[in-house]
Formats: sequence, structure tokens, C-alpha cells
Amino acid sequence: MTVALIALVVALAAALVALAAVHFGLFSRQPSRRHANGSRRILFPFIAHALSPRALDAALRLARAEEATLVPVFLARVPLRLPLDAPLPRLSAIAIPLQEAIEQRAMAFGIDIDARVQRGRTYRHALRQTIAEERFDRIVVAAAAHGSPGFGPDDVAWLLENAYGEIVVLRPNAQEQIGPPPVAIRRRALNGRGRRHAIKPPVSAGR
Repeated sequence: MTVALIALVVALAAALVALAAVHFGLFSRQPSRRHANGSRRILFPFIAHALSPRALDAALRLARAEEATLVPVFLARVPLRLPLDAPLPRLSAIAIPLQEAIEQRAMAFGIDIDARVQRGRTYRHALRQTIAEERFDRIVVAAAAHGSPGFGPDDVAWLLENAYGEIVVLRPNAQEQIGPPPVAIRRRALNGRGRRHAIKPPVSAGR
């Protein structure tokens, strides 16, 4: 009788643990959307010719309201003729000034940023890698407007279908895009201080 009672108590305890796990999402396959320090993160992917000030400001306003960190991700498209981990000096010269512009704007808002560069064979490939590797609560993305560079309808639809979390899609005016800087500025970006930030081959596993 005592053995049967103990077995019943153990079974009930196991059932309660299972119910608690389901309730609190312990078995969920969805990635955790919080860092260890509990801060919220807003993902802001962009490409070289389609950095929208309006979309950036929207992301910064959300980050300020939510006391979140902005994660701007420069999506670098690597040609098929090159290894995916090849050095990309030309894209470095484009990415550095754009990331610095984002950082300056974020400072005006009082927002912390955690900039990233993500490689891919296409922008969607780079975007897929980003949402697979990064932790975030929300994504803010600028859609292509009137044939301008950016995320097209297919990419936006794919993002809505495959990314977790909240997604904000803005369609900015084509005239307001921040494009790559002039060649002279790009060259300066690769000299001196900027050389440290050049897009280099990704760090192998264990980062």
C-alpha cells in the first residue's frame, strides 16, 4: 500500500512538472527573445543602397520607448564567384560610413546599438542567417519603394512567414534613401581608424 501511494505521489508530481513546463514555455523551440541581462532588442536589417532615415528613426523611437538596444544589421551580398567568408573591402567602404551614421543618430536618441554585418548569397539568404543567429523582440524593415533598392514584396512576405516576434514594415519615400558615400569618402573609411572595422571573414564557431 505504501509503495502504491509513493508511486501515485511521484506520478502526480511528474504531471505537475510537465504542466508547468508547458505553461512557461520550457519546451518551446522558439528562440529566447531576451539576453541574459533582460534587455529587449530591435533588429534593423538594411542594405547598402536602401538605408531609410524614416525607418531608422522609427526603429530608434521604438527602442527608446521600450528601453531596447537597436541591432542594425548590414546585409552583405557575396558574389557566387567568391567564398562566402572572403574579405569584402568594397562593401566595407560602404558599410562603415552607414554604420557610423546610424551610431550618430542613435546617440541623439540616447539609444544603445549593437551593430552587425551578415553575409549571404542574396539579401534574403543574409536575412535568413540573421534571424536564425540573432536574438530580438522586434524587426523593423524598410520595404522597397517605387522600384528603389530595398526589400521587395517577396522578401517582406518571406519575412512575415518565417521570422518570429513582431515585425514592422515601412515603405519610405524613394527620395529619402541614404546611399553609399562618394568614392573618396569610401577610401578614407578604409584608412586609419576605419581600417579596423573592415568587413573581414566571419569568426568560426565558438564566437
